Amino acid sequence: MKILVVGGGGREHALCWAIGGSPLCTELYCAPGNAGIAAIAQCVDIGASDVDGLVEFAKQDGIDLVVVGPEAPLVLGLVDRLKDENIKVFGPSRAAAQLEASKGFAKDLCAANGIPTAAYARFEEAEAARAHIRDQGAPIVVKADGLAAGKGVTVAATVEEAIAAVDAAMLDEAFGAAGAAVVIEDCLVGEELSFFALCDGATALPLASAQDHKAVGDGDTGPNTGGMGAYSPAPVATPDLEARIMEAIVQPTLSAMAAAGTPYVGVLYCGLMITSNGPELIEYNVRFGDPECQVLMMRLMSDIVPALIAAADGVLGSFDLRWYPEAALTVVMAAEGYPGDYDKGTVIAGVEAAETDDDVMVFHAGTARRADGALVAQGGRVLNVTAIGETVGAAQQRAYQAVDQIDWPDGFCRRDIGWRAVEREKA
Repeated sequence: MKILVVGGGGREHALCWAIGGSPLCTELYCAPGNAGIAAIAQCVDIGASDVDGLVEFAKQDGIDLVVVGPEAPLVLGLVDRLKDENIKVFGPSRAAAQLEASKGFAKDLCAANGIPTAAYARFEEAEAARAHIRDQGAPIVVKADGLAAGKGVTVAATVEEAIAAVDAAMLDEAFGAAGAAVVIEDCLVGEELSFFALCDGATALPLASAQDHKAVGDGDTGPNTGGMGAYSPAPVATPDLEARIMEAIVQPTLSAMAAAGTPYVGVLYCGLMITSNGPELIEYNVRFGDPECQVLMMRLMSDIVPALIAAADGVLGSFDLRWYPEAALTVVMAAEGYPGDYDKGTVIAGVEAAETDDDVMVFHAGTARRADGALVAQGGRVLNVTAIGETVGAAQQRAYQAVDQIDWPDGFCRRDIGWRAVEREKA
């Protein structure tokens, strides 16, 4: 099969790595790709949001399967356009992608279908949002309604902080059109969990569990980011809890979307808080998490391509996946200043030295090659140093040993990825 992966980040590098290992894949393309992906796939100079360009390339080059990595092209309707051309594609339709494109839509769906989530209110006027915050008090969560690259959420410890978040989104347009409306919700307390399921419109197949680290600094301090690291499996995800998540959250979501005439096909990512009441939904994402995808692909024993095809074809019912029992952990190396302003074009060395054996992979998230062959940073999150180990602690030690082999003075990383699981292992 000729397969096209859409996107150019660490998630897409991990997907290309897994897909390229399938005997079903005879030619692998990635649009636009990055310097790391270029080593395993043919990179095509088409942006991930260039729907017309992607559809035309898939038609002209006889692509058999398109796997869409990021959310933006899904929200723009890439899947719909490809299906109109009878090209097989893994991912949700534009209508189904509203689960991520509008937090208000997602919260309303939860409320209408009894899916456990925090109490909330939606606002299109800043003064009404401020009044609600003053009435509710803090801590409280303010979310830009639309897509904001993982940066549109403020967990406010004070009323003043929450009001400032409303003003930044609605008045200062910090997130553009995504912040024209906001969702304000109660602050859930517990442990976060990333839960993924492959979906074919009616059936859901749960994947291995993972836990992300959103805050930029050690000890979960500082502003939220797109994710500074992840590990799998997450000890909090017991078999009983996973069954409860499927019954209370995933299946009702699929049923609601199907009943609305917008069946959900693709990977459904449920960001959860495990509270004293059980699992509660923080948000939906309509694609693999980044950097959770990296650890999932490292642990996946089965060939991923038949699973993606089964989901796209609506025949996931009898499918199963096998996972390596070892843990995987990834550390994000980011450009100094991220998630704020950062420099591009800084030189990175030592990546090859970091990949000491098959148990360590450095997935590229934001890199390019200069004309002289030097590897340079081209984004905020730049490298995902990923390792396998018998335990999360062993994977953590191996990942940080690899990080220390990389020579990038203009980069930084958290030094405590996986700390919750490591503490459990030591107890």
